[in-house]
Amino acid sequence: MRLTILGGGGFRVPLVYRALLADHEEGRVTDVVLHDVDAGRLDAIARVLAEQAAGVPDAPEVRVTTDLDEALRGTDFVFSAIRVGGLEGRAADERVALAEGVLGQETVGAGGIAYGLRTVPVALDIARRVARLAPEAWVINFTNPAGLVTEAMSRHLGDRVIGICDSPVGLARRVARLLGVEPGRAWADYAGLNHLGWLRGLWVDGRDELPRLLADRDLLESFEEGKLFGADWLQSLGAIPNEYLHYYYFNRDAVAAYQRAERTRGAFLRDQQARFYQALSGPDAPAFRTWDATRADREATYMAASREAAGAGERAEEDLESGGYEQVALALMRAVARDERTTLILNVRNRTTLSVLDEDAVVEVPCVVDASGAHPVSVDPLPGHAAGLVCAVKAVEREVLTAVEDRSRAAAVKAFALHPLVDSVTVAHRLTTAYQQAHPALGYLT
Repeated sequence: MRLTILGGGGFRVPLVYRALLADHEEGRVTDVVLHDVDAGRLDAIARVLAEQAAGVPDAPEVRVTTDLDEALRGTDFVFSAIRVGGLEGRAADERVALAEGVLGQETVGAGGIAYGLRTVPVALDIARRVARLAPEAWVINFTNPAGLVTEAMSRHLGDRVIGICDSPVGLARRVARLLGVEPGRAWADYAGLNHLGWLRGLWVDGRDELPRLLADRDLLESFEEGKLFGADWLQSLGAIPNEYLHYYYFNRDAVAAYQRAERTRGAFLRDQQARFYQALSGPDAPAFRTWDATRADREATYMAASREAAGAGERAEEDLESGGYEQVALALMRAVARDERTTLILNVRNRTTLSVLDEDAVVEVPCVVDASGAHPVSVDPLPGHAAGLVCAVKAVEREVLTAVEDRSRAAAVKAFALHPLVDSVTVAHRLTTAYQQAHPALGYLT
C-alpha cells in the first residue's frame, strides 16, 4: 500500500514514519513517497527516516520527489501537510496582526484568515489533481487551518478527504488519565469546529465521569487545560474547552503575552528549524539525534505565550509524550484500509450532526470509521454560547472560501471584519492591505 506525504520535507514527518515502523499488521504501508517543493528539506528528512529505519526489517521504502503529479499518481492514501509560505509566512502573519493589536495565531483570528487565504488555492489545486490522478485515494488533511482547508478540498473530493487534529484526542486523554480511566474505554462527547470545540462528557460503561472532575477544584487545576482556563471558568462552562479557546476567552491576556514575548511562536519555529535544516546540510551530522533534540524543544515550548498569560508554568512531562496527530492519522488509515471499525474525533462534513450548521460545513466531532470512510455520530446540541461562536467562525471560513473562489478583496475584508477577535472594520481593511503587502501570493485578491 502506498502513502504519499505532501509537505514531505516537513519537520513532523518522522513522527508519521515512526508510527509506520511500529505497524507490523498485514495490509500495512510498504511504500512512502515524500513530496515537497524544497529539495533540500526533502533530503534532510529522508536522512532522518533512513536512520529511523536502520535495523528494522521490512521498513517501508521511502522515495522523494518534487514532482506533485508523480507523487500522487496511483497512490492509495495522501497525507497533506503543506505550509504555504513556510514559517516565514507564519511569522509575518503574527507580526502583521500584532501591529494592529489583534491576535496573529496561525489558525485563530487574523493570522488564521491570512494563512487560509494563501493556503486554500493550493489545497484546491491538490484536490483537483488527486481527483484526476488517484480518484480512489483517501486524503487525510493535516494542513492548517484544518477545518477550513478540509472543507475547501471536500468541494472536489467529497467525503474522501478527512481532516485530523490531535488537540481533542490529547484533551480526552489527559482528562481520562486524571480520572483513572483507560482512554480506550472512554467515549469523548466532544463537538465544535477545528480548534474551537468542547469536551462535554467522558462516558465509561454508561456513566459520565466528567462531573467528577469538574467538582474537584484541585484536580481540575492540575492539568494543562485547568491551568489555562482556571477552575472557576471551567465549572461555569460545565465543560472543558479545547486549549485554543484560550485565545477567545482570554483574548486581551493572550495578545498582551504575544506582544511581550521576545519572539512570536512562528518566529521561534522559523529560527529553530532553520538551524535544524542547516545542521543536516552537512553529510556527517547525526540526523535522527539532531531531529529528536529539536522536537523535544519544540514540544516543551508549545503554546508558551498562552501558558505565560495564564500563569500556567511549564508543560507537564506527561503532556510531552508522543501519540499525537500521527497516531490519529494512522488509526484512521488502518480503519479505512483494513475495515477495522473504530471511533475517532475528526473533521468531516456535518450532515445533520450540529443542527446550527448546514450539511456541507466541516465540523470536528466523534466519527465511526470503517472501509467506507468516516461517519459523524449524533451529538447533543451545543449550548447557546458555543453555538453562537461556532456559527460566527464558520461564517468567517465561508467568506475566506468566497474570497478565494471569486478572487475578491471585499470578501477577504469581510472575513477579517466578521471574526470575533477583530474589533473593527477599519482594522479589517488595514489587515487585508498589510497581508497583501507581506504575501505576494495574495495578489489574486482584487
